[in-house]
Amino acid sequence: MLQRTSYVDKINVKIVSFSSILQIGDSCIINSFNRALAVQRETEIFYGNEGSFSAHSVFYEPIPLPEIYEPFISKTHNPKPLIKVPNIDIIGISSSSILHVGNSRHISMEARVKHIRQLLPNGHEQDMS
Repeated sequence: MLQRTSYVDKINVKIVSFSSILQIGDSCIINSFNRALAVQRETEIFYGNEGSFSAHSVFYEPIPLPEIYEPFISKTHNPKPLIKVPNIDIIGISSSSILHVGNSRHISMEARVKHIRQLLPNGHEQDMS
């Protein structure tokens, strides 16, 4: 693992939600996963079977990761292995996200969201007056 020291004078985060992490200090492995099903309807009708993640392939299909064929050679030189930040100010961390101050070896983050809009057929719109 990299041998750097992170120094932050002040961290101000208002909200951390939905499988998110605020990590202060070193970590070896960070895994985060979030699923969300968002249904927007033109009219308030509830069928009783909403919320089934298994009904949508986006939640269980594997994410294709491209294979890397190019050789990669990395050389790092840290004459001053110290990262100094005076202030971190964040409104919100959400949906499988991370604010990490420190060193990490392996990080895996995944968020899957299915948005559904159910509109009435033409000519059946509700009168909003």
